[in-house]
Amino acid sequence: MRRAVCPGSFDPITNGHLDIIERASQLYDVVHVAVLINKNKQGLFTIEERIEMIEETCAQYGNVKVESHHGLLVDFCRDREIPAIVKGLRAVSDFDYELQMAQMNRGLTGVETLFVPTSPTYSFLSSTLVKEVASYGRDVSHLIPPMVHHRLVERLAERAAQ
Repeated sequence: MRRAVCPGSFDPITNGHLDIIERASQLYDVVHVAVLINKNKQGLFTIEERIEMIEETCAQYGNVKVESHHGLLVDFCRDREIPAIVKGLRAVSDFDYELQMAQMNRGLTGVETLFVPTSPTYSFLSSTLVKEVASYGRDVSHLIPPMVHHRLVERLAERAAQ
């Protein structure tokens, strides 16, 4: 069985993330989506909310499993016998950082990293940018799944009311 992992914070999941997950799901029998926990970052959504949104938006693929993980991604891979990490690349700046991570991961455990260029439609897209633009009341509905958009608008309204 061919397995891979698509890691990220997914706060929230964007159409760019979905593009990479969907493409990975066509290449692998099982794609694990690892929602990585960084205790130094305060997310807009809880880990549980992120997992729920990813599960709902990826249900159509049928071979995607979503889990959270705290620690090194290579440990997640080792524990589940996953030999490959699939990462989307938006720009050359992504490659510089991701290449170092890929080399470190391979050196630590032999896990390979496959780079998938993002669709040009999503080459500028990041969760951080989506949250920032939405926080100023601008429409980001074309950048994230409809259910995620609804939850993002609600969460930002809750935060503004505090």
